[in-house]
Amino acid sequence: MRRVAMISEHANPVAALGGTDSGGQNVYVEQVSRGVARLGFAVDVYTRADNPCALLPRQIDDNVWVIPVSAGPLAPIPKDAIWPYLPEFLTSTLRLASQRQPYDLIHGNFWMSGWLGAELKSHWQIPLVQIFHALGIIKRQHQGKADTSPPERFDVECAVLRAADRIIAQCPSEVEDLATWYGADLSKIQVVPSGVDIRRFFPVPTDQARRDLGLRPDQLIAVYVGRLVQRKGIENVIRAIPKLEPTLARRFQFLVVGGETAEADLEREPEISRLAQIAAELGVRDRVTFVGHHPTDILRIYYSAADVFVSTPWYEPYGLTPLEAMACGTPVICSAVGGIKFTVAHGETGFLVKPEDSSELAQRLTEILADPVLRRRFSANARSRVEHTFTWPIVAQRTAELYLEVLRERCRSGQVA
Repeated sequence: MRRVAMISEHANPVAALGGTDSGGQNVYVEQVSRGVARLGFAVDVYTRADNPCALLPRQIDDNVWVIPVSAGPLAPIPKDAIWPYLPEFLTSTLRLASQRQPYDLIHGNFWMSGWLGAELKSHWQIPLVQIFHALGIIKRQHQGKADTSPPERFDVECAVLRAADRIIAQCPSEVEDLATWYGADLSKIQVVPSGVDIRRFFPVPTDQARRDLGLRPDQLIAVYVGRLVQRKGIENVIRAIPKLEPTLARRFQFLVVGGETAEADLEREPEISRLAQIAAELGVRDRVTFVGHHPTDILRIYYSAADVFVSTPWYEPYGLTPLEAMACGTPVICSAVGGIKFTVAHGETGFLVKPEDSSELAQRLTEILADPVLRRRFSANARSRVEHTFTWPIVAQRTAELYLEVLRERCRSGQVA
């Protein structure tokens, strides 16, 4: 059985989702690890320990273990603050790995895990497969001074691109960015889109979902699910509400699902407080409901209760929540940015709009909310698109094939893999 060291320094596959640094990468690491394990690989996931009670390896599936690594304080810290602790992470990983069976391949996630992967490749003399999840130079372009990435990030990403045997890009626009801004070797890059668990995310009858959530059947509901950070563009949705057609606006409710607390505590969550203040200033505070953080298995109820899912980030490398909404048969309106341009089919599963353009968003919201026939068509197309292209078994199969291709190349070159 081939063995994979999956490196994910900040995104623990068993962490609760919806926090500031807990989202799509966590899901990716969990689902790909489980998926390739079902195809004959054994996977150990190395991730930073942020709790003194969680220092022992934990098995999460057949042939999948999560290995907590001591690096820095045994407490949660922002992911951008982990960089100074990577030498400690490397030393701890080498020590922990010496107690496991040898690995055949490394799979790095994010730029810091790429640095670790390149170092481990040098130590172990095995191939490295890398996925970035986000690129530093693109993030800086969109976030400017709000970007808290360490200054070393770009140089490290360039070094990782040189060291890696294969780069996984999640969408065609990422390939373009790697070539344009990093001068990446295109022969190393393979597009493998991320996916969604269609056994967890599936359509629930709208009336049933609304009863479960205590929502009125006659409301027109838009939902956002995800992390509550400024770049996600939730403010843009709030600013669109006063621009809705008046008869629709009277029945409209915007549900914001996510955050650090289950009760959406304004005092503990500055971003919720900021958004609530904007809604109050616009006179639409009663049209915006912050419902807090909820377990993953509850999210399909929120997606299914909605007439439309809305996410208009300024910047989004890929974006899993639009796929989750589509898997639940919910039409989507999303920014035409990053991987969303690839996953959302404009005019078929919903609409793509310009980021930070509340007028265009209001126009598209009005179009969908006023036309139940259009919503039904988008709904059927959305579920079908996910089933045929964006499921985790498809992602795992393509990733496992990539692993085997890299290992065969290693053998052909005369190196031990």
